[in-house]
Amino acid sequence: MSYPGYPPSGYPAFPGYPPTGQESVYPPAGQYPYPAAPGGFPPMAGGAYPGAPPSAGFPGAAGYPAPGGYPAPGGYPGAPPPGGMPSYPGGPGFGVPAAGSGFGGYPQPPSQTYGGGGPAQMPMGYPGGQAPSPMPSQPAAMTQSTQGTIRAAPNFDASRDAEILRKAMKGFGTDEQAIINVVANRSSDQRQLIKAAFKTMYGKDLIKDLKSELSGNMEELILALFMPRTYYDAWSLRHAMKGAGTQERVLIEILCTRTNQEIRDIVRSYKAELGRDIEQDIRADTSGHFERLLVSMCQGNRDEDQSVNYQKAQEDAQRLYQAGEGKLGTDESCFNMILATRSFPQLKATVEAYSKIANRDLLSSIGREFSGYVEDGLKAIVQCALNRPAFFAERLHHSMKGAGTDDSTLVRIVVTRSEIDLVQIKQMFTQMYQKTLATMISSDTSGDYRRLLLAIVGQ
Repeated sequence: MSYPGYPPSGYPAFPGYPPTGQESVYPPAGQYPYPAAPGGFPPMAGGAYPGAPPSAGFPGAAGYPAPGGYPAPGGYPGAPPPGGMPSYPGGPGFGVPAAGSGFGGYPQPPSQTYGGGGPAQMPMGYPGGQAPSPMPSQPAAMTQSTQGTIRAAPNFDASRDAEILRKAMKGFGTDEQAIINVVANRSSDQRQLIKAAFKTMYGKDLIKDLKSELSGNMEELILALFMPRTYYDAWSLRHAMKGAGTQERVLIEILCTRTNQEIRDIVRSYKAELGRDIEQDIRADTSGHFERLLVSMCQGNRDEDQSVNYQKAQEDAQRLYQAGEGKLGTDESCFNMILATRSFPQLKATVEAYSKIANRDLLSSIGREFSGYVEDGLKAIVQCALNRPAFFAERLHHSMKGAGTDDSTLVRIVVTRSEIDLVQIKQMFTQMYQKTLATMISSDTSGDYRRLLLAIVGQ
């Protein structure tokens, strides 16, 4: 299968990579015919697939925030705090970052910020004579600089916020703006404390009160914001597999993009809060190579050593070529093994080595060798290794383009990335589609739902 226009006219430059004299055409011009298939990830529109803004860079590995970006020690809550979770029904950007000159059509961040430690030592004998510029030795999941649009509010008082919400829902009518002012300016952990304070103060469940006052997309967005983030991922996965049909793209979006720890927390929450085994549900709702890929993903065992072994990248690239383009038929298990186990920086080096061996990029080869949801899943992993914010920017654009809006996808990505890398996603969205995320949300949504989305996203 093909995947049109990914990227439409090339990825921008990553200064110093590759070294002078080693520029390659990656991918060769005109080699991205990716046809949009039903259920497939959408083609990207617009101009070049640009590099991330110089102020922060974006993750080459797990794509999650630098220390301080997550809530207080303890990470994501695996279970809802007092107040319980319902059975769920149903900051300013940085402007347009400078465009790069483009490394043969391959998107790279102009700069990346790593904390602690120097660059990894480069092995000798990298194909082509020189090693590419050093990769960081520190885990990117811990050190890369990404930024959410929502941060913990200073001088936070859960009781005061609970009182504001009670007044907003008391009596005739609802003061939606008061609710927006609270929930859009508190971190996920702070919202859990508000929920607990509300039950302590009033003997009532905040979620039930909100459900009785709200409806439609506004209700879905508010309830998503009040779910602990791990539980929300677990709930979304269950909802995607519950009942008739399966929402495969939701499974891909979550399981192929989260860190090992996040996946392990999701698996535990799925069992503890929903009383089910996620692997059993995946096996019951999917099949074939797609099932195997998702089962691999939900183990949460990807290598997270962020140093890059370029010799191994060359060997893996050769194995992938021989498993696909270099033979009649496809050895799907080889693709699954490499893409499910290698770290994201290691995969990025493998992608670059592959383009020299196969004379085409790995995304294009996956499109030629696979079809359906396993193709989408494998591509999602490669896309996240290359440019995670761009992957989510593309999903957001697809949720709003054309007739109608996929509100569940819009809500899920805005909520789950709001404290992680939504700033970088916004910047990539602007560069990829020549309009801001806020502009597109404004034209596709309305009312209090639009006001709350814009309060989270920022203008």
